[in-house]
Amino acid sequence: MHLRMGGNETDRLALLAIKAQIKQDPHNVLSSWNESIHFCSWHGVTCGRRHRQRVTRLYLGSQKLAGSLSAHIGNLSFLRGLWLQNNSFSQEIPPQIGHLHRLQVLSLHNNSFSGPIPYNISYCSNLIFMNFGLNGLVGKIPSEFGSLSKLRRFVLQVNNLTEEIPPSLGNLSSLEVLAAFQNNLVGSIPTSLGQLKNLTFLCLGLNNLSGTIPPSIYNLSALDTFDAAFNQIQGSLPSDLGKTLPNLQVLSIAENKFF
Repeated sequence: MHLRMGGNETDRLALLAIKAQIKQDPHNVLSSWNESIHFCSWHGVTCGRRHRQRVTRLYLGSQKLAGSLSAHIGNLSFLRGLWLQNNSFSQEIPPQIGHLHRLQVLSLHNNSFSGPIPYNISYCSNLIFMNFGLNGLVGKIPSEFGSLSKLRRFVLQVNNLTEEIPPSLGNLSSLEVLAAFQNNLVGSIPTSLGQLKNLTFLCLGLNNLSGTIPPSIYNLSALDTFDAAFNQIQGSLPSDLGKTLPNLQVLSIAENKFF
């Protein structure tokens, strides 16, 4: 029936599979996801102008949804934006998101996702915005993410991530925001972060970072916020800090081992 309507069976079935794993929907936002109307008119679903039967945006933010995210999300191959923030999604982030090569926005913050961040999200080479903040994610920041040359905002704050910050993040040439505070990251701040000439916001506080602040960080002239408070960082600050970081508005380095 839906093929006669001009619908795309792959996307319709993927959406129904996503709905099937959502166990709580107190606002009944998914009640429109049924056979009576075309799936491009379902709540939160946007289809393309050029590819009119393909889902390009899925916006289900702030709806008090609970459940897990179906692996079938990876079948929405024309998806450019996925917004699931401020819900109660749990279990692991499906690695099939890595199949979404057109994806530009991945907004998963303020949920209850657990497990590791799938490294193959690095295959989403068009990502501009990626937010995993305020979840229960564990493991490491995937070093493979260093290949995301278009990424501008990368947010990981308030999780349980461990291990070192991968030096490969210094290859994110478009990056403007890196927020990884309140995790359990260890090791020193990578010198390579000093290559991020567009970086305005660097937040690494409330971790277990050690070593000294690399001199390269003081070359980030666009930086307006630098937070490294509540770590184990040593050393001293350069006397010409005000000249090398002329746009700095917030400098937070309390509770470290500076002298």
